[in-house]
Amino acid sequence: MMLINFLTKNSPVLIPILYLSMGLLIPVIAGGRRHRLAWPTIALVILIGLSISIFNIFAVIDAGKPIHYYMGEWVPPIGIEYVLDHLSAFVMFVLNVVAFLVIIHAKDIVRHEMPGKEVPYYGLISLMLAGFNGIVVTGDMFNLYVFLEICSLAVYGLIAAGEKKSLVASFRYLVMGTLGACFYLLGVGFLYLTAGSLNMADMKAIMPYIYNHPTTIIALAFMALGMALKMALFPLHGWLPDSYTHAPSTSSAIIAPTGTKVGSYVLIRILFFIFGIKFISEMLPVAHIIAWMGAIAIIYGSVVAIAQKELKRMLAYSSVAQVGYIGLGIGLANPLGLIGAVLHILNHAFMKACLFLVAGNLRFKIGHSMISKFNHSIRKRMPWTMAAFTIAALSMVGLPPMAGFFSKWYLVMGTIKNSNWIFLAVVLISSLLNAVYFFRVLEKVYMKPLNSGSPEESDENTKPTEVGLQMLVPTLVLAVGLIVIGLLNALIVKGILAYIVPLAGM
Repeated sequence: MMLINFLTKNSPVLIPILYLSMGLLIPVIAGGRRHRLAWPTIALVILIGLSISIFNIFAVIDAGKPIHYYMGEWVPPIGIEYVLDHLSAFVMFVLNVVAFLVIIHAKDIVRHEMPGKEVPYYGLISLMLAGFNGIVVTGDMFNLYVFLEICSLAVYGLIAAGEKKSLVASFRYLVMGTLGACFYLLGVGFLYLTAGSLNMADMKAIMPYIYNHPTTIIALAFMALGMALKMALFPLHGWLPDSYTHAPSTSSAIIAPTGTKVGSYVLIRILFFIFGIKFISEMLPVAHIIAWMGAIAIIYGSVVAIAQKELKRMLAYSSVAQVGYIGLGIGLANPLGLIGAVLHILNHAFMKACLFLVAGNLRFKIGHSMISKFNHSIRKRMPWTMAAFTIAALSMVGLPPMAGFFSKWYLVMGTIKNSNWIFLAVVLISSLLNAVYFFRVLEKVYMKPLNSGSPEESDENTKPTEVGLQMLVPTLVLAVGLIVIGLLNALIVKGILAYIVPLAGM
């Protein structure tokens, strides 16, 4: 009972402190000849973080209201506040469950792709997760910037640890990411000049009195632009394709499902929980602009993905499109659109993590992920990996009962509610485009007949050579999770996401 009370009282701050401290301690614990301790240490840390995040969801549901934690017992607006509500608890769970499955998968492939770099690499992952979870749970806008910088610096290192081109990709992201953070910080500065507070709840209460102030409008424009850069919303996506393509397999698999989702979360928090529907729809039509950016991203990302010859790069441009779905849901600024956007954060995290793990499995076993080199033998050599790819691909297309169908369904309903038929057409057309670039891979692997007597048909090239269980199980868990999430989508929406709508003032 004492443990439960302790966890409930301190639950908002436990996960960021855990990851931040272990990011510093992993080099100490696993330094020198103890380098083999790095992986079990980070796996245990993320498992503890996942356990706390699961506890947090039930704690918030049981409390029926947000849980507050005051750093150093300094009451806001003087002190820094951490807040756990239905939205933050949900996003924290998504971050940690994906991170745990990816890190289980990581042991062999990290040793294979980055021999001798495991200790600093896992330390950076812990710091990245500290930043991500801190962003989600903080109730202070400047403290959010601090966590944003922590996770950004870690992500730059995680991307740069890959092949030669990853250094250029990381530098490009560093430049774009720094601009995004600067825009956000400028917005916070302008808002502080007007509101006189950095606490989010305080700002929400003060906002109706400063709606017409010019600095308020400038602040929103800067913060929205900064977060659009961070979440890679078209046309601010330039850093994303190379970063996801050239980063190590584990970096792609953990950053792609989580990084842009944290940016999306911040945008949702700023627009709906601080400025409010009236301001973003009437005073400064940010929502409408974001909706159009999202719609264009959906079409652009899908079309460019069709032209890619390498699987990771195809998935990278697919991520541009998938971020567009979240942007469209945010921009619709109605309950159905917001639920669709938040649900797609969960669905896309599972879908993209699964697909990037598949790409990692292919690189680990056959040495490449070039689509042009795929053939019929791959499904015989790696049947379970390709089965996971098929499930994730069908979910990306949006076929029921896969998870991807239901977030798109809420977005469709949101466009109908707003009578925006152009956005409705975009969502429907995008499913066809998704089918084009995923089915061309499935065609090569499953449907394209082999020439009789070709080298690929030899017993040596078609006997099963599946990856080990430690890499295969997380991939399959994510794939099966897409079916489970799809079947339980009503429970997720009614049990958690429905509570987000009244909190957002809708």
